[in-house]
Amino acid sequence: MQLDLNLLTALDALLEEGSVAGAADRLHLTAPAVSRALGRIRRVMGDEILVRTGRTMTPTPRALAVRAQVHALVQQAQLVLSSEDDLDLTTLDRTFTLKGHDAVVNTIGPDLLAAVRAQAPGVRLRLLAEADADTDELRHGHVDLEIGSNLPVSADIRHDVMASDRLVVAVPADHPASACTLENYVGAEHITVSRRGRLHDPIDDLLSARGLTRRVVATVPTVAAALRFVRRGDLVTTVPARMSGAAAAELGLRLVPLPLEPISIPVIVAWHQRYDGDRAHTWLREQVRAAIYQAVDGPDKADNGREPPIE
Repeated sequence: MQLDLNLLTALDALLEEGSVAGAADRLHLTAPAVSRALGRIRRVMGDEILVRTGRTMTPTPRALAVRAQVHALVQQAQLVLSSEDDLDLTTLDRTFTLKGHDAVVNTIGPDLLAAVRAQAPGVRLRLLAEADADTDELRHGHVDLEIGSNLPVSADIRHDVMASDRLVVAVPADHPASACTLENYVGAEHITVSRRGRLHDPIDDLLSARGLTRRVVATVPTVAAALRFVRRGDLVTTVPARMSGAAAAELGLRLVPLPLEPISIPVIVAWHQRYDGDRAHTWLREQVRAAIYQAVDGPDKADNGREPPIE
């Protein structure tokens, strides 16, 4: 059987986008051209691949079974066929997908995008929120980089600890907890940050070891949301200092030390090993590293509101 690798590229786009129009836009082709490719794919595979359900298209069980394999093959083909010449950022046409904690994305995102636009105007970034459960998106090639605080457990996932942060308490300027005593902290009403909606976190374990409890009145999925709740004046929240400093300053909040033993949070960037030799991916990692370093150790940090003084 003669193979047309263009069908793999089309199949990958169709399965990723879930529609002919979306795949056409991704591949810079016309919808009729992609529709014809889908017809050929169906004949070759002996399966409908995508079936219409109302206004959307649903993958068949066969399509779901091969989706990860197809995506990996397309990624490997791109690496094999890529030129060994020096990377030309001015002509690079590529979309990178990054997934990370909202505080990290909010802090480094603007600097990262500015650097990418200045160096590689044809590159696009997809900045996604962390999932509420562990996924294999790095392995399947759905995500290029993950930025978080957990070490990867799979041997095929590379990682780099690029910085560290620490937990502090964000409070309104006139809140009793701004006095930064353990008694005031425990006596305050708290809003916590949890992707999974948990009302209990490691802070509660530390307090329990001292025979103490705090009152958590709500949980929200992002640091940005928690800080806006605190802005109302009667709540406090515990957040990473460096990655929440700018947002806290913009809302007029104070950051005060956590009245417990220091809690360090690593900033970890992870990627799949298939990208170790990908020059464009290596360049992207360096831009992420520079943005993180600027957020943590930038020379103008004291003046630009990235990290308000911990009082």
